[in-house]
Amino acid sequence: MISKKQFDVLVYLSDKKDSRPQREIATATKMSVGTANKCIADLTAQGYLEDGVITPRGLDALEPFRVKRAIFIAAGFGSRMVPVTLNTPKPLIRVNGKRIITTLIDAVIAAGITEIYIVRGYLAEQFDQLLYDYPMIKFIENPLYNEANNISSAVCASYLLKNAYVLEADLVLYNPALITKYQYHTNYLGVPVDKTDDWCFETTETGVIKKLLVGGTNCHHMFGISYWSEEDGAKMVGHIKQVYQSPGGKERYWDEVALKYFKDEYKIHVRECTFKDIIEIDTYSELKQLDKTYDV
Repeated sequence: MISKKQFDVLVYLSDKKDSRPQREIATATKMSVGTANKCIADLTAQGYLEDGVITPRGLDALEPFRVKRAIFIAAGFGSRMVPVTLNTPKPLIRVNGKRIITTLIDAVIAAGITEIYIVRGYLAEQFDQLLYDYPMIKFIENPLYNEANNISSAVCASYLLKNAYVLEADLVLYNPALITKYQYHTNYLGVPVDKTDDWCFETTETGVIKKLLVGGTNCHHMFGISYWSEEDGAKMVGHIKQVYQSPGGKERYWDEVALKYFKDEYKIHVRECTFKDIIEIDTYSELKQLDKTYDV
C-alpha cells in the first residue's frame, strides 16, 4: 500500500500530462523538497511514475482510494431559518441566485462522482426539481425526520457509507476543490481556530481527531463534510444502529457515533480548510447578510 505522502504526489500528478518541477510538487503537497524528491524516487522505482509522469500502474494504485459515492443529509426542517424555510427546505434556498445544495452537487460531479444520494424528509417532493439538472440523483426517504435528529438519516443511508462522502446539504461551498476524486483515509473538514463556541475537534499532533465537543480553544471548527473509507464505512453500519436503538439514541447527531460513542474503533483525521472555502448559514439573519434580496 502506498504511503500518504506517496498518495499525495500521485494525486497531484494524476491529471497532469507532463512532468512537473520537484519544487512545484513539494509546494502543492506541502512537503519539503527533500521529502518530495524521495517520494518521486520511490514511486519511480515501483513503476508508478516514469520520467515524472504518472503511469497506468500509478493510476491503478490510486483506484482503492477513489470516492465511489456522495450522500447528502437533507431531511431536516431548518427551524432557525424561518420564515424562508416554511415553504422551502433549507438546502433548496437560493443564496445569490444559486441553491445551497447545488454548490455541493456541482463540486461532487466535477470530481467525477456520479453516484449521488439525497436523504430527504421535510417537503421531500420539492427536491424532485433537482432532477432536471441532475437526473442521476437517487432519493432516500427518511420518514422519521420530524421525530429524530439527523442520526435517523444516517440509519437510512448507512449501507452506502463505504468509500463515500457524507455532506450536510445546508453548507455553501465556495471552494469546489475540497471535493476530490480520491481520499486516503476517513476524515472531516475543519478550520483551525484559536477559539470557537461551535462544534469542534480536538486533534493529536498528527491531525487525528481525539475528541468532539461544543466550544473549545486551539481546535478545529467542524464542518459537516466527511469521507468514510471502505473499512470504516462498513463498521459504521452496525454502530449507527446500536446508537440509534440505545436509550435516547434518536436525539443523537450521527457524527457522534464514530467521534464519541465508538471513538476508540476509528482513526479519523481532520482535513483542513478555511472559512473562505465553505460556510454554514445557521439563521435567517445570516442569510440576509449574505444575500440582500432577503433583507426587505
